[in-house]
Amino acid sequence: MNRLQAKRTLITGGTSGIGLETARQFLEEGARVAVTGTNPETIESARQQLGKEALIIRADSGSVADQRALAQAVGDAFGALDAVFINAGVAQLAPLAQWDEAAFDRTMAINLKGPFFLLQALLPLLANPASIVLNTSINAHIGMPNSTVYAASKAGLISMARTLSGELIGRGIRVNAVSPGPVSTPLYGKLGMSAEELQKTAASILASVPAGRFGLPSEIAKAVVFLASDESAFTVGSELIIDGGMSTL
Repeated sequence: MNRLQAKRTLITGGTSGIGLETARQFLEEGARVAVTGTNPETIESARQQLGKEALIIRADSGSVADQRALAQAVGDAFGALDAVFINAGVAQLAPLAQWDEAAFDRTMAINLKGPFFLLQALLPLLANPASIVLNTSINAHIGMPNSTVYAASKAGLISMARTLSGELIGRGIRVNAVSPGPVSTPLYGKLGMSAEELQKTAASILASVPAGRFGLPSEIAKAVVFLASDESAFTVGSELIIDGGMSTL
């Protein structure tokens, strides 16, 4: 249980769901952990669950200014970083005809633009060696109706994992991605659907998962721990799909 012993780590969107569970596992593996969030309620809940050892920072993942401030805060606290898990994201599902520019820009800012400029701001802090893990989505690979903008933003992250791998490996920085399928997290409750619509959507998604269930945050977190650790030192520019077989259909 010491795979991340003394490693200085940052998890964005770390106050709920996959991010919070990853923070728990990072702490169990001996890491120093900073997490970000925006919701005062989940921030307080995470503070209670993670304890005083975790540094919790309020930062809007869609704000470039917040990303720069976040990098400054982490640098002041830790001095450098050994691992980063870019996890914060938003999922808005809607048919093509219902999208407007503001909604499009919001998804891209949180899921793609913010992460890009956060990594830029963190670059001087990243140790040699260091690991970056991007949380993408199986939606980048499948033609799920109404997921156009969300899927495009996650496809951009997968591309970033590959291109930044080629760019940064010379500095000892590895970049990899995890692409979860449907996972039981609060994300699905943020889709703006009624309870009935949400239930129908969940049933439809579940029917396309050969494993017959949604994934668990702990299952994704375990993969992130591996990619953040030295055990994955030869894993560069890879995408680990964790989808219960959804993409095989």
